[in-house]
Amino acid sequence: MYKYDTYDQAIVDSRVEEFRDQVKRRLAGQITEDQFKPLRLMNGLYLQLHAYMLRVAVPYGTLDGRQMRMLGYIARKYDRGYGHFTTRQNIQYNWIKLEDAPDILADLATVEMHAIQTSGNCIRNISSDQYAGAAADEVTDPRVWAELLRQWSTFHPEFSYLPRKFKIAVIAADEDRAAMRLHDIGIQLVERDGQLGGRIFVGGGMGRTPMVAPEIKDFVTAADLLSYVEACLRVYNRYGRRDNIYKARIKILIHELGADEYRRQVEEEFALVKALGIDPPQAEFDRISAFFAPPAFVADDGVAADRSDPDFAVWLDQNVKPHKQPGYAIVNISLKPTAGIPGDASADQIDLMADLAERYSFDELRVTHAQNIVLPHVRTADLYTVWQALDAAGLAPANLDLISDIIACPGLDYCSLANARSIPIAQKIAERFSDLGRQRELGELKLKISGCINACGHHHAGHIGILGVDKKGTENYQLLLGGSGAEDASLARITGPGFDEDGIVDAVEKVTNVYLASREDGERFLDTYRRVGLDPFKEALYG
Repeated sequence: MYKYDTYDQAIVDSRVEEFRDQVKRRLAGQITEDQFKPLRLMNGLYLQLHAYMLRVAVPYGTLDGRQMRMLGYIARKYDRGYGHFTTRQNIQYNWIKLEDAPDILADLATVEMHAIQTSGNCIRNISSDQYAGAAADEVTDPRVWAELLRQWSTFHPEFSYLPRKFKIAVIAADEDRAAMRLHDIGIQLVERDGQLGGRIFVGGGMGRTPMVAPEIKDFVTAADLLSYVEACLRVYNRYGRRDNIYKARIKILIHELGADEYRRQVEEEFALVKALGIDPPQAEFDRISAFFAPPAFVADDGVAADRSDPDFAVWLDQNVKPHKQPGYAIVNISLKPTAGIPGDASADQIDLMADLAERYSFDELRVTHAQNIVLPHVRTADLYTVWQALDAAGLAPANLDLISDIIACPGLDYCSLANARSIPIAQKIAERFSDLGRQRELGELKLKISGCINACGHHHAGHIGILGVDKKGTENYQLLLGGSGAEDASLARITGPGFDEDGIVDAVEKVTNVYLASREDGERFLDTYRRVGLDPFKEALYG
């Protein structure tokens, strides 16, 4: 993984001291909250319902054990003993005291971490495939390009004050594990005629106007990729709406201009940007690439994991994925226990995951788009030992991609923007479907919950999505079906009138019953929905 050079460290250290002075002046009453707000947001500090929330950047979701352990330390010392992993592959702390914020950032800086550009109208944390460097289906390690984009976008003078926040994802496989087409810019690295390059998708996003990004360029060479992305941003920065926050995202610009006209303008801008020579020289690209060299794998001993323990065997089937290196596997750690809060991990659990990474995964972890954690390089011979440690710590639910592997935003329990609670709904649904045999019978079923139209729980991309709304002072939950954030990206449709808290749980069960009665051999929930349409589900829900 990438390691800071002296320039990286100097940037982070200077920002910490700058923010320490700003907090000191705020606490002394020398600046108002209105004056302080843009300053704290530049450092990932939000004012939520009950306390400040700090969002820490985890570039493309990659961490080492030392960094993970620091996250546990912060949870224990400055929060209430836990952290919340997010769909942006970051971590949030929900109970931060303002006076502690500079010390937290200083602690993070000691392990090459920060909270820069985790908020504000700028290019946010670059996300990527959690299996990068381990997946057999990738054409290259996308994290090299994600890191290049991180360095290019950090404090970029032209893009520090965009019309609205901006999110980029980079993948390198046909299977999309990062919801790439639901980003402002999505990049799929591909090979064409022996040459590496990228397919460029622009204008995806969630929120009150969800859109799947259209393809803007079918292939741009790797040598020109950075210039092309800059051209995409320049056109947006020039024409994006700054007078209306609801129409400020690039998806609205492309919708109003049309993809063809946007593409034409980007091509014109690309010719100008290319002449500037901003793409990295080969030596710099090689320097970054060296940090992502494969670990020192040992030869495959040919010994398969012992499946005699039935609980281990189920976990092995559900949570462990193939690795491109024989004798190794990708371990998914579920942060979705029954009755738990999706994405939460205690300080002790965070420490344990750091220990396991150091001992069994070449000191590497990944945060996933689905609010789970990955140990990317575990020897097959070590899987049982790793599972035992996870199981003892409550980190071994065998529910990856099943109905209880729920994405949920913090909702009205924490967020000042929310209209309804998300966490209790997720807990009730997980409890209703707590039987693992029943979950596995349903198969792959991605359920996502948001507590408001901002869609931080990505409900539009759920096979089953739930949106909490305020209906005359009462929490009401809309049910949506048919979304996907994968390579078959689609937006879910609202089924009809909403439900109360208990009613939405019953509604989800009715929907799964229709699926079981209608599916054909090998069909996922999403496949059956696409084949039979919305009507059978509406009939079961509303009669």
